[in-house]
Amino acid sequence: MVALLATSFNAKADHDQVIPFNQMPEAAQTFLKQHFADKVPLVVTVDWDDYTIRYESGEKVEFDKQGNWKEIDCRASRVPVELIPDEIKSNISTTFPGAIILKLDRNRRGYEVKLNNGLEVEYSPTFQVIDIDD
Repeated sequence: MVALLATSFNAKADHDQVIPFNQMPEAAQTFLKQHFADKVPLVVTVDWDDYTIRYESGEKVEFDKQGNWKEIDCRASRVPVELIPDEIKSNISTTFPGAIILKLDRNRRGYEVKLNNGLEVEYSPTFQVIDIDD
């Protein structure tokens, strides 16, 4: 079982290809220039289903093939406030005063938010809290 998992992981990793910034979809480039212009890109990769950019300061942003953001991970800083849906901002500030959003994931099931207090809050597509995990 372990060998199978290791083989699967290596096969996935082998599909990552380093590319220049200008080979990302135009929508992704525009998004990054607008919201992460002050960050220094470290590497841009593409695999079969997404583009990922990593910055020297530790941030990571993933995009789908059309250039729509899927994940914003700002580990040591915070997700830019203008990228957080108003309903999530309101809920977090009310329920967890002073908490900082470090990571924001978006997919067809909704949103997942990771806070600096160690909690993860999951939202439906209509911004209802589904789960809180520590």
